[in-house]
Amino acid sequence: MKHLFLFLGVSLLAVQGFACDKCVNYNNDNFKIKSVSVKHSADIAATIWEIVVKGTAGKTTPTPAGQLNGAPVLGYVFPTTLKPTDVGFSDTEGIVALALTSHPDFDDTPLWDENNDRNYANDGIIWHPHWVVLTEDKRVEGGLAVKQFDPKDKSVVLPPTNPGMPMYMDSPGFQVITKGNTISVVVPDYRMNNKTDFSYDGVTAFMQVNTGGGNGHGGGEKPMLGVYKVYAVASGNLSLPYKVK
Repeated sequence: MKHLFLFLGVSLLAVQGFACDKCVNYNNDNFKIKSVSVKHSADIAATIWEIVVKGTAGKTTPTPAGQLNGAPVLGYVFPTTLKPTDVGFSDTEGIVALALTSHPDFDDTPLWDENNDRNYANDGIIWHPHWVVLTEDKRVEGGLAVKQFDPKDKSVVLPPTNPGMPMYMDSPGFQVITKGNTISVVVPDYRMNNKTDFSYDGVTAFMQVNTGGGNGHGGGEKPMLGVYKVYAVASGNLSLPYKVK
């Protein structure tokens, strides 16, 4: 696992210099991290995850591509030392991260109506959380992607709140709050195996969907959801130095 953390850090630092036409549109103060924190409250039996930026958190959202293939995804991401089994996945290699995302071209939270208009399939642009497992993927410039699996593999377990995609991704429905320069999310203890002693970091990134055949288990031009650009890393080197307070 240590070598994967090392690769993760090297990959994300390297991709900060990558030239991406679409990515430049979002390289602003709203994704420049000033601080990151995860605090545990025994009173409410939950952790409060928070990223503070130089600009206005969550103000910038992706420009729609008009289709799923090539759809842009922006994210405020917390890579952690949690295990996949802590958040409801089957045991697998990779980095568990909590990603707060926005993507106007599709909705991957079928159980939740974030904009409260009684339509559960039209609010992908509203900032919402995902548990994901990240792995090395050299098919994208960022060298990382959400881990995929063969849909026929019956050994894979996803939480019942997953969006139905062949990736280690969950749509847990936690409340995401944007206020001023802060974006935060509250996670009940029981939703992550009552773990309160993990390490973490903070990242802001541009990701993109590819539906052109990348399958993550034997080829394809691109992964289904890959990292293409990193705007900021809280620690500077993605060493996951922060501990839950």
